[in-house]
Amino acid sequence: LGARSFQVAADGQLRKNYPRHPIVEDDVVIYAGATILGRITIGRSSSIGGNVWLTESVPPGSRITQAKTRVDYTTNDAV
Repeated sequence: LGARSFQVAADGQLRKNYPRHPIVEDDVVIYAGATILGRITIGRSSSIGGNVWLTESVPPGSRITQAKTRVDYTTNDAV
């Protein structure tokens, strides 16, 4: 869980006391290896799978999983 970036004020200084981390509502399950970045909301009773990169809010009751791996061979010499 973390922030995507720091906001910078007009004078070039980093802004302090600015919320940057995710909002995790009640009954949310986050599996190992999940990366959740920015000020997003994970809705109540959602499940975030392992190794998922999440940068957008998800509604309550969501199930977010990693896409299936796809292997494409460019030649007949598969290794």
